[in-house]
Amino acid sequence: MKRTLIKHVLNSSAVDEPVEVAGWVRTRRDSKGGFSFVEVNDGSSFSGIQVIVPGELANYESEVLNLTTGSAVAITGELVESPGAGQRVEVHATEVKVYGLADPEDYPLQKKRISYEKLRDIAHLRPRTNTFGAVARVRNALAYATHKFYQERDFLYLHTPMITSSDAEGAGEMFQVTTLDVGAPPRVDGQVDYSKDFFGKPTFLTVSGQLSAETYASALDRVYTFGPTFRAENSNTRRHLAEFWMIEPELAFADLSDNADLAEDYIRYMFQHVLDNCLDDLEFFNKWVEEGVLDRLHAIVDSEFRRITYTEAIAALEGAAASFEFPVSWGADLQSEHERYLTEVVFDQPVVVTDYPKDIKAFYMRRNDDGKTVAAMDVLLPGVGEIVGGSQREERHDVLLESITEKGLPLDEYWWYLDLRRFGSVPHAGFGLGFGRIVQFVTGMQNIRDVIPYPRTPNSAEF
Repeated sequence: MKRTLIKHVLNSSAVDEPVEVAGWVRTRRDSKGGFSFVEVNDGSSFSGIQVIVPGELANYESEVLNLTTGSAVAITGELVESPGAGQRVEVHATEVKVYGLADPEDYPLQKKRISYEKLRDIAHLRPRTNTFGAVARVRNALAYATHKFYQERDFLYLHTPMITSSDAEGAGEMFQVTTLDVGAPPRVDGQVDYSKDFFGKPTFLTVSGQLSAETYASALDRVYTFGPTFRAENSNTRRHLAEFWMIEPELAFADLSDNADLAEDYIRYMFQHVLDNCLDDLEFFNKWVEEGVLDRLHAIVDSEFRRITYTEAIAALEGAAASFEFPVSWGADLQSEHERYLTEVVFDQPVVVTDYPKDIKAFYMRRNDDGKTVAAMDVLLPGVGEIVGGSQREERHDVLLESITEKGLPLDEYWWYLDLRRFGSVPHAGFGLGFGRIVQFVTGMQNIRDVIPYPRTPNSAEF
């Protein structure tokens, strides 16, 4: 018999029919009547399925009564309507095959409550918990919704390189990639001789696929990346990882307004998708992790996004009846507390802030006619602040050349990027969305280390 995933069994109408399921034991209760109730979950859904195991089975005494939380089993039996509350169907077992037991003395998930911090130390086991199983399913649904959204809008999925010689952000927080002997690298005049390295020059793990995506948008009209990026930022906050996934669409013949429209539509689409497909998981998060998660998602799906300029944002913050940790002034970057105040207090809705001072933004953002600001945008959501950052890209060769020079970046690393402005340059725009932060927002999980399978942070690369 072919095994059926538990999520399909729970929704099946084929009662009084044979069925086979497999998974890991969550609980076992033994009845005085000579049978056991075993709950089995295979991770395909939040809910497991109840299995009634009769004492007449040949291995009941020898194996079934030794099943504990974490044991792996396959169950063959009959799917029947459940007389109990809380579950529509259950399985009456005719065979229980035990693949592997979990010693209750050693299995760390026997305890009912384990802190998220402790679970990070056993990240290989934490997806078996309710919380992290639900996180994984929501993360999967958001990834699927991402591809579906862009494919439906004729974007091409692009694989940009993870090894690069240029710093897209100009921040310098990059992991170096080398085959040289780091203990005794070859040197010329006291300097490391990178001509002997694998690529013949210093190379790094990418911080963004944006610049590479722009080259393909300049030929194929609209593309998106969805892959890992890396930042060697020595930060231990709940919002930062050294390795994280980014979604970065780029579209040609588009301006900042088109960019904001795309970002809004994308966010609404993702949230509607998880509401339609992950309701059991979201109800769990709403009850046990952060009350109000469901209402927040519904509100954003139904909400308009308010658009204001950076200058208008500063004016609203300077007039606020609030005390901020970071002072507010024109020319300073907005902090999370400012962004949340705008979305939660001033406007009580998602906000798109545009036209930031050029001195606090990246070199590739299109300079506005005022000479002081650039066509940048940040999408702010209640509870987290910035969730999307993007811009219209500078398509004018002379202005881009001036911006690179002003930022003190090496021109020889960006020659190809400048070339795009020499041969058929067009207005184009794009943005980046940190995938982990959107998973945080949807689930209510407070630490980004708990929404990625194996978090990479300073002094932490165990698994």
